[in-house]
Amino acid sequence: MADSTAAATDETYAGEFYCVKCKAKREAEGKVVVSENGRRMAKAVCPVCGTNLNRILGKA
Repeated sequence: MADSTAAATDETYAGEFYCVKCKAKREAEGKVVVSENGRRMAKAVCPVCGTNLNRILGKA
């Protein structure tokens, strides 16, 4: 059977992420995932340098 957390969150997040490599805020779109401790996080890729971006989202 597939991972239940991945199936439960088929949403995306479009907004600002902070890129630690560029040291700047970037607009990107990424998938929303749930971490092991239950937090919702948006994961994307920096459009400039290609680094993985993470943003912790509030509890909805």
